[in-house]
Amino acid sequence: MGRIAGATGAQTRERLLRAAADVFARRGYDGTRVADIATEAGLSNSALYAYFASKAELLVGALRTHGRRPMAEMLAADPDRSIVDLFMRAGVGLTEPPDADRYLVIEALIAARRDPEVASAMTGYVRERAEWMTGLVEQAQLRGEIDATVSAKAIAHLATSLAIGSTLLTPDLHDVDDEDWTALLSRVVTSIARTEAQMGNRT
Repeated sequence: MGRIAGATGAQTRERLLRAAADVFARRGYDGTRVADIATEAGLSNSALYAYFASKAELLVGALRTHGRRPMAEMLAADPDRSIVDLFMRAGVGLTEPPDADRYLVIEALIAARRDPEVASAMTGYVRERAEWMTGLVEQAQLRGEIDATVSAKAIAHLATSLAIGSTLLTPDLHDVDDEDWTALLSRVVTSIARTEAQMGNRT
């Protein structure tokens, strides 16, 4: 199996995924050839195919490994943080200029409209992310942090839609005042959050 001298198979695979993420972000899915990714990683095409069967597999693999997931990252750093606070903090960051890795999900979603192989892989990826987000909301509802009469699945869908949309609508296209954006988010999040008094009155 081809690999970088002195590197393990796992390290070579990671090198390829990092190269794929970088090249897809620069050139887009349609503008990228497998040979471009191999060159970026310092490997031959044959060595790349020892790890990945297709460009579609590389795209979804790069998305799973390097796609930005702010809420998951914040939760991992502070497992005891409330879900309501996580939504606020992740939402505030949506107006910041996106880095290259945030564009991976956009490339994958666009490619899925044209490429059945990407579409098949993305169906599983999106379902996993939606189920993870829905599960977080359901846990918060069980703890009394979020109104249980609101659909957890709908909240997860709204959060995901905002995250994807903000990647496309960058500040250079349409900017919004940070203070105004934070105030709006606070209104939205507060509308589904339970107050301390309500939490104290749980039966």
